[in-house]
Amino acid sequence: MSANPAAYAELADFATRHRKLFVLTGAGCSTDSGIPDYRDVDGEWKRPSPVTYQAFMGEESTRQRYWARSLIGWPTMAGARPGAAHRALAQLGEAGRVGLLLTQNVDGLHEAAGSRGAIDLHGRIDTVRCMGCEQRTPRAELQVELRRRNPRWAELEARAAPDGDADLEGRDFSSFDVPACPHCGGLLKPDVVFFGESVPKERVNAAFAALEDADAVLVAGSSLMVYSGFRFVQAAVAAGKPVAAVNLGRTRADPLLSLKVERPVGEALTALAQEIA
Repeated sequence: MSANPAAYAELADFATRHRKLFVLTGAGCSTDSGIPDYRDVDGEWKRPSPVTYQAFMGEESTRQRYWARSLIGWPTMAGARPGAAHRALAQLGEAGRVGLLLTQNVDGLHEAAGSRGAIDLHGRIDTVRCMGCEQRTPRAELQVELRRRNPRWAELEARAAPDGDADLEGRDFSSFDVPACPHCGGLLKPDVVFFGESVPKERVNAAFAALEDADAVLVAGSSLMVYSGFRFVQAAVAAGKPVAAVNLGRTRADPLLSLKVERPVGEALTALAQEIA
């Protein structure tokens, strides 16, 4: 798509009038980095919905399927590098225009791009948590163990899916060997918030405190279909704070927006950073 000077001028005007932005980002910020997103332009699932917390914790078969797919999908996440959207938001942050960057993504690319003090609302995929002893370890270390235990699985290739997943369909996962925590033998889970799992209260409270201090909200690359992110837009509107969104396609907050720019998020934010920062 080509640039849209009028839309970008409106976005720059929004940011000029509201100097301290609460920025909420989603998967659209990371598609240029090679990480697929979940939803289409209508906000509907592109593929079956992700695994739930209840299924992961309660079913060995679900854990086998999850870690088998993660074994294949992890290299895409591990090799991802910040894109234009991440770099532009880091630039805006350096210019003092971002009060808080709250991301629904789990890829860590905002931090890699140089954004400071960002809150990873849904956690980080590069960390593994033991649900027994609460030990955190790098996901890269688990990848070595997964490959050692499952060498034939490690040879498979599959299309990358969102958040380090891979599209391994129609396979019997019952032979996949899932390692336990090396410290206590407990169940290992990626340190991310699954569907059906609550976001830690300290993250939510810190985000709402920053929202209260902000002049306006800028949503970047999110359909806001997940309530954990949408509630911050609801709270902003209830407090009389304007909300702008840069997103290709429908968002859950469309009726609440003061401004919507339906352009590629990297392109739009780069133009904004060049104008403002």
